[in-house]
Amino acid sequence: MRIMNGIGINVSSNKQYTIAGCLAILLWSATVGLVRNVAEQLGPIGGAAMIYSVSALFLIMVLGIPHLKRFSVKYIMIGGALFVSYEICLSLALGMANSRIQAVEMGVINYLWPTLVVLLTALTSHTKIDKRVYPVIALSFFGVAWTVSGDQGLSAKQLADNFITNPTSYSLALIGAFIWAFYCNITKKRANGKNAITLFFIATAITLWVFYFISDEATMVFNSSSVIDLLITGIAMGSAYALWNSAIIGGNMMLLATLSYFTPLLSTFISAMILDIELTATFWQGVMMVTIASLLCWWFTRQKGTS
Repeated sequence: MRIMNGIGINVSSNKQYTIAGCLAILLWSATVGLVRNVAEQLGPIGGAAMIYSVSALFLIMVLGIPHLKRFSVKYIMIGGALFVSYEICLSLALGMANSRIQAVEMGVINYLWPTLVVLLTALTSHTKIDKRVYPVIALSFFGVAWTVSGDQGLSAKQLADNFITNPTSYSLALIGAFIWAFYCNITKKRANGKNAITLFFIATAITLWVFYFISDEATMVFNSSSVIDLLITGIAMGSAYALWNSAIIGGNMMLLATLSYFTPLLSTFISAMILDIELTATFWQGVMMVTIASLLCWWFTRQKGTS
């Protein structure tokens, strides 16, 4: 899930725009399960390349062809590089996971980004940050560790053993969370209210195709099932961004921002349904910790006006 909240935007609430924002959050919450589903059929790299190609085409159809002159060079270069890097990290982390349950774990790790945004703000901003934020950030990381540790109990050895089973996916998911936190901070300063999401999706698709052609991944085999799942996933991802674009015009951003921080919980629930898996009580406890930490981080920074 990759939501940039609109706190601080003073717009009148409109039911239509708010509904669009709610739908965007639902679609983003389905991303983990949908991407993993396509990766199982078309491969982690090829499947991701196809997904972002479909999404890019959909966004061009809905939002139009992006014009480079509308955006600052720094925003395109820095923001674009961070966006593409993040999308590749997340999609490959999900696709290369050893199992469906591990893929959902990658999704939970990804949702460290809201607390990381606050952490980066605290480290780079001269604005005073509420000290209660720091134990909340620790809670977020503890929640991820609790989720990944499983029913064997939380210990450094257990975490290390789990990491060793698939260091690539775990590393990509964690790096991706940090990259998105940087992206949120950069775009807030460089975007000037402009949205280059279509351009960034095109760049992501092209980069993934380059990776696919230089990799030794097997040739993709299409059938009716994989094509349907691909179209659903690509259009869902594109629709989420298009709907969110509409929501920030006149939606109730206070409500949408609050709902967006429940995404870790919602994403885990929807992913478990899509992938037809059962998650343990320990897993859900960890997800709850991450969700609560995200909400508290937003609340404490909102109170101080730093979000």
